Amino acid sequence: MKSSIRIASGQGFWGDLQSAPLQQVTGGQIDYLMMDYLAEVTMSILQKQKMRDPNAGYAKDLVNVCEEILPHMMKQGITLITNGGGVNPEAARDRIFDVAKKLGITGLKIGVVTGDNILPRIDELIEGGHVMKNMESGEPISTVRDRLLSANVYTGAWPLVEALRLGAQIIITGRTTDTGLTLAPMIHEFGWKETDWDLLAAGTVAGHINECGAQASGGNFLGDWRSVPDLTVPGFPIIEAFPDGSFIVTKHPNTGGMVTRETVSEQLMYEIGDPKDYITPDVIADFTSIHLEDLGNDRVRVYGVKGLPNTPFYKVSASYLDGFVSFGSLTYAAPDAHEKAQAADRILRGRLERLGCTFDEIRTEYVGLNACYGPLAAPIEPNEVMLRVGVRSSDRSSVEKFGKEIAPLILTGPPSVTGFSGGRPKPSDVVAYFPALLDKSVVTMSVRVDEV
Repeated sequence: MKSSIRIASGQGFWGDLQSAPLQQVTGGQIDYLMMDYLAEVTMSILQKQKMRDPNAGYAKDLVNVCEEILPHMMKQGITLITNGGGVNPEAARDRIFDVAKKLGITGLKIGVVTGDNILPRIDELIEGGHVMKNMESGEPISTVRDRLLSANVYTGAWPLVEALRLGAQIIITGRTTDTGLTLAPMIHEFGWKETDWDLLAAGTVAGHINECGAQASGGNFLGDWRSVPDLTVPGFPIIEAFPDGSFIVTKHPNTGGMVTRETVSEQLMYEIGDPKDYITPDVIADFTSIHLEDLGNDRVRVYGVKGLPNTPFYKVSASYLDGFVSFGSLTYAAPDAHEKAQAADRILRGRLERLGCTFDEIRTEYVGLNACYGPLAAPIEPNEVMLRVGVRSSDRSSVEKFGKEIAPLILTGPPSVTGFSGGRPKPSDVVAYFPALLDKSVVTMSVRVDEV
């Protein structure tokens, strides 16, 4: 058993800073690099890509990153764990093998974890009595069956642990929990058991800190944001983990950003419901038990985390088509910028009504005045206001008509207008989220490790 391991965060979402992974593998000693690419909407995007091209459906950025970092990983013995496989981890593996061959790298073992994608099994599961009720509305998944785009269960760390046991140097998964990407190496290296609830909870907390990249090391900081140094080259977080479940959050030296009790605390509060019951497939972590100690020099110690037994369910993250949406905008200049924008909105709505358009929702924002805070915004006299209007409807024709009514406001509405570009707004699909629960007993995960 190692006395400690260092698990670096390399991506917090699909589209995060592309230079971060290379910085993490070259800026100092690490043992593992985790890269989180997935969010609820990401799965639907990837599924649509795979429907158009059977070889797509993964985060293509992952392949470009691997071309940069693979030589360093192989030289230093760094293991990469990522959920960038999306809905097609096998295709991602094959592309990375192509990169390895291009670079002349041999002996690379890549593990692929599958089984989270239950979309092909939806009918079978429904017929088997698995209702999968929406956790917010209570409606069964059968009500949106014909419109489903994606359906994945959030699987946990244990399949990743199996891939590590089989010697994988890169592990590519689908909808593994964000926290599992950091928890798995801690289980593997320290020999933690499936019922070591406090230890698993500690590893889950470490994963929660790591999962959003530089948000734990000074990015998006709501405290004294002016005090955060040099975010041109932010240092992404690194978890220095110990067998007793304690760990230190830090970053590489000579990088921007900062790791303090405040930056770590803010990340701990991210996407938290009941802090006593942070539920994952592996464990329920009690965030009220977390202790933080600022050691200075970009080092924060985390300890004392308590956990409870896991539940018998996986969370299902499904998405479905729910009509069409379109947005249009115009900018009005002072004087009376807000008043002009309001008048344009009234004119637009009147014209849409005369055209017989039907919308499930029509929403207007006055960007520069109250788009962020709505009625709580302080009254001001702005130099300019952007009128931004969005519509949503199951009737595509109504959405198309809306798109044709934005440009005419330039010459048939209030004066001092600018900022129109891009042509007529066009309808795009609305993708709605459907969260549900599914009994773990009906999901079988598969782990396969191949070598180039």
